[in-house]
Amino acid sequence: MPSDIPHISESRRRRVLVWLVPLVWTLVLGLWGLSRQDSVWRDEAATWQVAGRSAGEIWAMLANVDAVHGLYYLLMHGLFEVFGASTTTLRLPSVLAVSAAAACVALIGRRLAGFWAGLGGGLTLGLLPAVQFYLQEGRPYALVAAGAGLSTLLLVSLLERGPGRSAWPRWAAYGIAVLVCALLNWLSLLVLPAHAATLGWVRAGRRMWLRWAAYGSGAVAGALPLILFSRRQSEQVSWIPPLTWTMLIGPGILLAVGGLGAWAGRAARTERKALSVAAVGLPLLAVPQLGLIGLSLVQPLFQDRYVLFSMVGLALLIGGALGAAVRACAARLPRAAGLVVPGVVGVSVLALLPVELDKRAPASRIDDVLAVAGEVAGLKRDGDAVLFMPAARRDTALVSPCAFGGLADVALAASPAASATLKGEEEDPARIRAALLGQRRVLLVTDAEKVAKAPSADRDKTKAAVLREHFAVVADRQVRGRRVTVYERRG
Repeated sequence: MPSDIPHISESRRRRVLVWLVPLVWTLVLGLWGLSRQDSVWRDEAATWQVAGRSAGEIWAMLANVDAVHGLYYLLMHGLFEVFGASTTTLRLPSVLAVSAAAACVALIGRRLAGFWAGLGGGLTLGLLPAVQFYLQEGRPYALVAAGAGLSTLLLVSLLERGPGRSAWPRWAAYGIAVLVCALLNWLSLLVLPAHAATLGWVRAGRRMWLRWAAYGSGAVAGALPLILFSRRQSEQVSWIPPLTWTMLIGPGILLAVGGLGAWAGRAARTERKALSVAAVGLPLLAVPQLGLIGLSLVQPLFQDRYVLFSMVGLALLIGGALGAAVRACAARLPRAAGLVVPGVVGVSVLALLPVELDKRAPASRIDDVLAVAGEVAGLKRDGDAVLFMPAARRDTALVSPCAFGGLADVALAASPAASATLKGEEEDPARIRAALLGQRRVLLVTDAEKVAKAPSADRDKTKAAVLREHFAVVADRQVRGRRVTVYERRG
């Protein structure tokens, strides 16, 4: 009996290390360059400025815009209240979420294919380029990935245990995890058909199907009011272009890699369980991607971030392939088997170093609202007016109000908070024209020349016409996707 004690101790240590190492590893990756050189881009600026409002103001805004992100905004409001507004508070929830997702991948991989498959999959998740982008993003997509990882882990544990009365707490946790993900982004409900594909793959029994259907339907029912209400705000996604063949290149590559991972993970086994890495990972990768493509044929919705959680499936499949490689190596070179996963991860870090550095640079995003605020602070004079074109570029003043102190926002009729909108309500074109003609000096905040679009709204056409006809440019600065131009009145 005493001789078994070291073996038991080692087994317990491996059970802890298999999830702890990926969690810490992903946390380090996320904290590396977290501030992105003190930059915040337009999507994160929306989170920042909404989180800074009161709960009542947020609730009023959700009736008009961004209802789909309501739970996330309220969560970030609470964090901003407790910890203050900063890039760390903005992005740390995403870092923690992806770290938790990596731990879930590791635990699933260990259950299905052993220690090395779990460790390899958990270490892989944070290295995937798509995940690295949203690992440090002040938006809800990383939180959804964590929820999808948790719900998948719960489903795997339930499939292993089989149907039983004592399983209801896990089923309840499963339903809650799916529901919370749906309240963060209801397209995450695509995880349910992915899990259904897994149940079909392993030929789950009737009782398992009934319980999955009951708790899954409960999650859908809980999210249905949000789905129906947010559909009224569908103009928010009107900017998404129709699906094209070039958009399918990325998903095609992912599915090909996932298929190879599934094949490699299964080919190395002589005896395979029905519940395998392939049975869980491949549907989780493929079904959300294909489902979003199908939805986009009805209404353009294809954005990879909406199904970021499918990367959990890809990491599982890569982990399974790494586990198979360790087993193959152990049969020939037992002493080198333990170096396979660390070696592959180390080589991947070096190979992906340009990607890792790029994702942590301000240039990885289309613009930077903080950089342009600094330019405004250096160019402004007391009594100057400020214009935003389009009105959505007002986000830089909402995130950095001190930089715009002393400037008159002459086009604004009602502030974003007062109007319960993201960008505020502006005056009609005639009043904007009259207000501008009464100014001596105007600062225009807009997009940099390489990404700017011609004015389309009547208000923006009026702004551009008045500045062109009655003002002269005296200074022009372009920085990180934004532009500040100073105009002085002719004569």
